[in-house]
This record gives sequence, C-alpha cells and structure tokens, in this order.
Amino acid sequence: MLGSHLIIALKKQFAEVHFEGMGGPLMEAQGLNSMFPMERLSVMGLIEPLKRLPELLRIRGALYRHFRDNPPDIFIGIDSPDFTLHLEQKLRKAGITTAHLVSPSVWAWRKRRIHKIKRAVDLMLCLFPFEADVYREYGVPVAFVGHPLADEIPMEPDSIRARESLGLPATGKILALLPGSRGGEVRLLAPLFLQAAQRLRQWDEELSFVMPAANDARYAELSAALEAWPDLPVKLVHGKSREVMTAADAVLLASGTATLEAMLLKRPMVVAYRMAAFSWFLISRMLTTRYVALPNLLADRLLVPELLQTEATPEAMAAQLQKQLGSAQEREALIAQYRGIHRGLALNFSARAAQAIGDLLQVKPG
Repeated sequence: MLGSHLIIALKKQFAEVHFEGMGGPLMEAQGLNSMFPMERLSVMGLIEPLKRLPELLRIRGALYRHFRDNPPDIFIGIDSPDFTLHLEQKLRKAGITTAHLVSPSVWAWRKRRIHKIKRAVDLMLCLFPFEADVYREYGVPVAFVGHPLADEIPMEPDSIRARESLGLPATGKILALLPGSRGGEVRLLAPLFLQAAQRLRQWDEELSFVMPAANDARYAELSAALEAWPDLPVKLVHGKSREVMTAADAVLLASGTATLEAMLLKRPMVVAYRMAAFSWFLISRMLTTRYVALPNLLADRLLVPELLQTEATPEAMAAQLQKQLGSAQEREALIAQYRGIHRGLALNFSARAAQAIGDLLQVKPG
C-alpha cells in the first residue's frame, strides 16, 4: 500500500520513470516489475524467518547482483528492515543512492541498529515525528512525511453509516473486539477478549459486540472460539476491521497498527497483548520505550490503557473498558486529543515522500 501510493506520486513528479524490484499486487498495478513474489517476505517472529533463511538470502543476493550490474537512480527499501537494510548497505557501498521508507522501531528496541542504518541509507523517510527526532540525534538524514492512514481516514468518521453497512443496530452501545490478525495472536487473545466481554455484559446487559476476522482462517478460529459463548451477542464479520471500529463506541484490540487506525477513527480503546512466555522474556528485556501503543507514543504519555502479558487479564480489560464506555466528558476530551494528533500526521504522505526523494536525487544525481 505504501509502495503503490509512492509510485503514483513519483510518476507525477518524473515524466519518465521505471520501477522494478519486489512488491505486491498494488505496486504491480501501478507498473512495478516485481522480480519475486512479495509474499515470500511475509514472515514474522523470532523463529519463522530462520526456517526460510536460505530462500530469503537467495532472493536478497539475486536483487543485489541485479541492481549492482544495472544501477538504478535510486533504491528504495520499504519496511522489512532485516531484509532491506543489508541490501541497501551493500548497494550504497557500490555507489547507488538509497532511501528507506518506514523506520524500524529503533526507538523501542535494538537501538544500536541506527548505526547500521546510517551506513545503509542516504535518506530515512519516517511516518511519525518522534522517529525523525531520533535520527536527527544520530546525524542520519531524515524526512518526516506523515502517515497515509491519516490522509485516508476522515477527521469525523460516520459511525451511523458504518453500522448500517454491517447490519448493526443504529442505537445501543457496541464494543469492537480485535484480537489480532495472526493465528498465534487469536489463540492467545480471543478467549481473554470474550471473557472480558462476558464480564461487561454483566455490567450492561444491553451491550453488544462485533468482531472482524482478517481472513478465512481467522474466521474459522474465531467461530470455534465463539461456540463456548453461545449467549454472548457477538457479530463475526469477514474483514472490514475499519468499518467495525467506526461502528463501535469503544475498541478492545491487540497492540499494533490497528491502534493507530482506532485513534484516527476517534474511538476510545483499551490495548491488550500477550505472546508466548519465552518470546516475552526476550523482547521485554530489549524494550527501551515506556509505551507500545502508537497513540501513547505519539502523545508521549499514557493516552489509552495498555495491558501487556500478565496484566492482560479479562478482569483488567473489563474494568478499563467500563471507564472508556462510561464518561461522555472524558470521551470528548480524549477525542479532542486524537484530532490534534490526526492533524499532525495528515501531511499528504505520498506527495511529501516523492518530493523528499526528488530532492535527494538533485543532491545525489547518481
């Protein structure tokens, strides 16, 4: 999605431009010649990438040799930092101008990576302002370009229309439950979210729930989980997570980009997350930030509740959600802060990113 928006903006800026490398169907639809299927990079976690390491190294080596022998005007790595930064470093050493879009979470963990980034990129394009501050501190050329979701989501989302599109009642309080898009997340979080929902129903018998499933596999898993709660009024929806959050009065969700989307949709939320005990043992010791939810990182304070690992209990979730669903005055104060952050991120991401790349090419024409 980021790459496709950037390609559109670059085509407006440059009369003749050719794109090749590696990307998904949205980028290919805008003219990218993708040399390898994008889904081959879709691996997450600490162990899964190791299983695919030979293939990932083969793809990265082929890309390096191709661009070394056929130098582009610029190489732009998009996210996937463990894959792209090494490639950028080698290409930059070969004399090719490089940029990287989407900062790795150096502000949260493995901060030493910033030294490798400094060697790898001529320009870092950041989606959040607090990221740019870190790079300036270390002397890495950086441009804050805003976030495309902030451009895409209206300042005042239409909850009535969202309820109509989902077949939800126009009146009455609705809580959205988003236990994640990956199988491991759903297995750990969905039972806890449903237990919290049951406790909330005891507090308010009129409360109903809606839950999106990211894909067919998640739909099957969530359907199975709901069988244990036949009296709980939960509507399970295929996809449409944005409409689900727009329709709801508050959101209980896993940590991740969805927290940014919920904030831009002006929805009170409670953020909860659990992972395997050993993974948490490793990652929690590498974290260097006070917060994990993007609204809190952007506000630089605890704007929305975070319940992590052992704190992510149904009792704690229900208690925090009662507060979120309760006071109208606190809700309006929270939404006012959301609006301020939204305005600060809605900068026409694609145009700003394309302009920053154009400016870099003028300084380093290749």
